Amino acid sequence: MPIYEFFCESCNVIFSFFSAKVNTEKVPACPQCGREKLSKQISTFATIGKAEKNELNMADGFDESKMEQAFESLMKESENINEDDPRQMASLMRSFTSQTGIKLGDTMEEAIARMESGEDPENVEKDLGHLLEGENFSFDLAKGSVRRRREKPGYDEKLYEL
Repeated sequence: MPIYEFFCESCNVIFSFFSAKVNTEKVPACPQCGREKLSKQISTFATIGKAEKNELNMADGFDESKMEQAFESLMKESENINEDDPRQMASLMRSFTSQTGIKLGDTMEEAIARMESGEDPENVEKDLGHLLEGENFSFDLAKGSVRRRREKPGYDEKLYEL
């Protein structure tokens, strides 16, 4: 029995909704202000282990709609590129990271730069692949394209019916 979380931008509050069945289509109105079409949120969950001190909580201000738009744009752009041209592939990656605010690590930046200069991606992967496996990506808070510039939303403790 799933519980879905929805965010009301007007109230800056996340609400929890219970559904007796899996329901990925229904979008409720805000129980506080009545705003139509709240945005679905990625629910937080607990894991066992130690969190990094500076670890980014993606659910904290994460703008899912911006990420969806970036993926849609990526799909459209990728239809028109020559997969054999490393420059075009690198340009596609640059465009995606620019739209989402994802900050690539130094090794991935080096790999893209080498592809931008026309180097074969297979050679780049041979040289850097072992380093890329452990590289962490983060969201660049300075860009503000993936994160909203507002206070952290509140949580309504009440469980509403979807």
